Amino acid sequence: MNFLNISAFKSQQYALIRKNLSEIYTHERAHKAKGGSLTGPVVIDWENGIPVGGHVSISLPKLNPKNPQKTIDNAQTVINSAMAPADPSAQDYKVANQAKALKRQALEIQNKQKRIDYYA
Repeated sequence: MNFLNISAFKSQQYALIRKNLSEIYTHERAHKAKGGSLTGPVVIDWENGIPVGGHVSISLPKLNPKNPQKTIDNAQTVINSAMAPADPSAQDYKVANQAKALKRQALEIQNKQKRIDYYA
C-alpha cells in the first residue's frame, strides 16, 4: 500500500467517524432538547477512538399522589424526550413505556380526586 492509499483510507475512516458522531449526537441532542431540566448532559460512548453510541440520562419522576398533575406533566416530558429522535432505540421505547405507565397511574389518582371533590 502506498502513501496515497493510506491517506485515502485514513480520510475515509475520519469521514465515517464524523458521520457516526454526527448521527449519534443528533439523536442524543433530540432527547436533551425535549427533556429539558429532567435530562443530564449528552454523553458519547467511544470504543478504540470510534463513537459507538451515546446516552442522555433522564429522571423518571416518582408518583406524587398529592400532585398528580405534576407527575403527569413530568411523565409526558419523559415520553416526549424518549421519542424525540427520528430513530428511537429499543431503550428509548422502554423509557417511554415506563413513563406512560406512570402517567396512567397519576391520571387514575387525579380522576379519583376529581370524583371525590365532585361528590364532596
